[in-house]
Amino acid sequence: MQSVHFPQNTPFKPSSSIVLWFTINFLLLMGFVIVFILLPLQYYEEITRDSFSMALGIIAIAIVLFYIWARLYYDSMWYELHDDEMRWKRGVVFRRTGIVPYNRITNIDIRQGPVMRPLQISTVSIQTAGYSGKGVPEISIEGIVHAEELRELIRTMVRVCSGGDGTGTGKPVQAPPADLQQILGEMKAIRALLERKL
Repeated sequence: MQSVHFPQNTPFKPSSSIVLWFTINFLLLMGFVIVFILLPLQYYEEITRDSFSMALGIIAIAIVLFYIWARLYYDSMWYELHDDEMRWKRGVVFRRTGIVPYNRITNIDIRQGPVMRPLQISTVSIQTAGYSGKGVPEISIEGIVHAEELRELIRTMVRVCSGGDGTGTGKPVQAPPADLQQILGEMKAIRALLERKL
């Protein structure tokens, strides 16, 4: 199955909206800290006005640094679909790479939170046989615009790699070459001759 948005053997990246999604989530977290921790502390005079201003300054610096990290993280991300496996890489300080064989995939889920919905992005979570008991996906492909298309493409690859006939060989099923078919035909003829003689 060919895909316009997710070509095989070619790295693809998530939507750049993922940077905005990360930043909005961090802003919401910092807003929670300000409203439910700093403001009550300042209201009950547990901290001085200067300490409150300094805390707001630290939060502003943290927001800028987080945005820079989110850009770098996005730049480091890529995914690649092959005939029998999926490859991925990401990370700013600690780089992570991985390979997920299609024949080990058990679940493919799509998640879309309230912040993701207006950005029209989703997360495709892939669980494998080794990770499924832990309830944690082996890989989460975040910031995908055409998530349904990606899920169907991966499902098709899983079916092809499992043999479609229950063999579970882990390799795409292909027709044998013509010379092997000819040898098989000759062997069947020899077997038929032998069976007649017995």
